[in-house]
Amino acid sequence: MATNTSKTNTAKQADLTVLRNPRITEKAADASVHNVYLFDVTPGATKNEIAKAFELTYKVRPLKVNTVNVIAPALFRRGRLGFGKKTKKAYVYLPKGTTIQVM
Repeated sequence: MATNTSKTNTAKQADLTVLRNPRITEKAADASVHNVYLFDVTPGATKNEIAKAFELTYKVRPLKVNTVNVIAPALFRRGRLGFGKKTKKAYVYLPKGTTIQVM
């Protein structure tokens, strides 16, 4: 029975690592007025995983989750073309009247 609980704990830890950090930008601040919050998430995360991780972290069930893949920026290093890291961001929609504290 102890192995079953350890599986559940590792699943919860994996769910919590999906949300990296909240995106603190002007666009995110404007969206938070309309109960939409932006987060950086792991690139392989699905909408269901993001919703579960959000619910575990903030104890609020989101209405919907939209994701956007952010392309890797082109960088020049020592005269050669390279690329930065590609990321993913999630728009998490909450019910009206519900707020969370992200900072």
